[in-house]
Amino acid sequence: MELPKRIRSAYIFLENVKPNASQLVTDEEVNLMKAEARFMIAYYYGLLLETYGAIPFNLGLTDPNAPAEDLLIGQAPFDEVINWVDKELLEVSALLPDKYAAAQKYGRATSIMCLAVRARLLLFAASPLVNGNSAYTNFTNDKDQKIFSSNFDANKWKKASDASKLLIDRAEEAGHKLYYEYNTDGSIDPFLSYQYMMFRRPQDGNNEILFARPDCNIYEYDKHAQPRGTGGNGGLGITQSIVDAFFMKNGLPIEDPNSGYVEKGFSTKDEVRNTKWNESRGVGNVTLAGTYNMYTNREPRFYVSVLYNGAWFKRENRTTEFYYGNWDGGPTHDAPQNGYLIRKKVHPDHDPRNGTNPYRPGILYRLGEAYLNYAEALNETSPNDANILKYLNLIRERAGVPQYGKGPNALPAPSSQEAMRQAIRRERRVELNNEGIRYRDIRRWKIGEQTLNGNFTGMNFSGTEKDDSETNQKAFFKRTTYQRRVFTAKNYWFPVPQSEIDKNPNLRQNPFWE
Repeated sequence: MELPKRIRSAYIFLENVKPNASQLVTDEEVNLMKAEARFMIAYYYGLLLETYGAIPFNLGLTDPNAPAEDLLIGQAPFDEVINWVDKELLEVSALLPDKYAAAQKYGRATSIMCLAVRARLLLFAASPLVNGNSAYTNFTNDKDQKIFSSNFDANKWKKASDASKLLIDRAEEAGHKLYYEYNTDGSIDPFLSYQYMMFRRPQDGNNEILFARPDCNIYEYDKHAQPRGTGGNGGLGITQSIVDAFFMKNGLPIEDPNSGYVEKGFSTKDEVRNTKWNESRGVGNVTLAGTYNMYTNREPRFYVSVLYNGAWFKRENRTTEFYYGNWDGGPTHDAPQNGYLIRKKVHPDHDPRNGTNPYRPGILYRLGEAYLNYAEALNETSPNDANILKYLNLIRERAGVPQYGKGPNALPAPSSQEAMRQAIRRERRVELNNEGIRYRDIRRWKIGEQTLNGNFTGMNFSGTEKDDSETNQKAFFKRTTYQRRVFTAKNYWFPVPQSEIDKNPNLRQNPFWE
């Protein structure tokens, strides 16, 4: 329970901070620091809300010698806390600058960070998990108040839509925009745009970042995501389900009969595209002859995000070898248990053999997410609004896949609100993959039982042969169950720690954890 301690620390700071001329701490600086402390309190309350749903809520400092009824408080209604965080972040956004000129203040709270946290939280509050969910009708606190409203409120989607639009407008006014890299002919290079959006800093021209942690332990991530035969630990894998979620290069999902997707067999020639991306063998090469067909002709974000068996690994001047008993494969646990490692956010110049660790910002919020948040909320309030396609298409254009309804090789726009809802959800899964957002989306959409309950598959960890025959036990390239997961209604929220309930009898355990 670290966040309540940090909230209390921020309140202690607010009560005690004062100017100090001898240390050049001016009234202006104190006022900025107070606004930053208020931001952190609201931000931490938002994180607690998204994690536990029902939380004790108390503004200001409580005297540790106060009566028990002031110390041992129960949980507050969810919407009560949401409304306070919403109002507080909006107020604080008016007190903070859009950005800081001094490089040493990079990562300090800004008005844009306030609006980004607010927009994401209001999207959560509008979603099915907490907006009209009858499963929590009888869940009350120690005062018999309902924690969650079981009545659907369409205005929550309107608030989420307005919050995302305000964020976008203010961010763009402050100079934030999607990050692009370009080919020699002036066209967008989707491979490099998507890759370097995660590595470039604002001073390098990346103004897509809205909220970043300036100092974070990036090296363990990169090392664990690289094959063990390259000096890495080979432990950060991804599931077959995300591999399947990426579009084909024509912008269609793999299950669409017109997508051109072929799963079985191996390619007979290298695939070359118009890009400066050089992580494959040679600039412009995307896949090599002999690549499993499942991985060919996919959209650019796939290749930047997924390291599959047989992919070229530039630093080692060879392909990855995830076969059992080979350089990068089993039998050790330092190998992908389902045949895939994550490539996204792994800096191409990271070298664990020689201790080369390039800087990468810890991006918590970026403009691309804000565009998708706005499209989703707007589709729930005004399904025919042209801005839905506008912002969805901006993401697809940068990603190098055909847009809906316009541009070269345009695809038909989703024809109903539900079709658009599913298109936005799929785009979110692909664009924001492995950025810490998918699990929040699964929960707020209330689809955990469908997506996280059952068998999880990948390629055959025990496979030793480059073969895709279903009857060959040694074939690596065949869908194989590697794990079974269980997700039930209780998993939408973290349980209240029993140690906290033992200390405070006014706390109530979260739904279905009893």
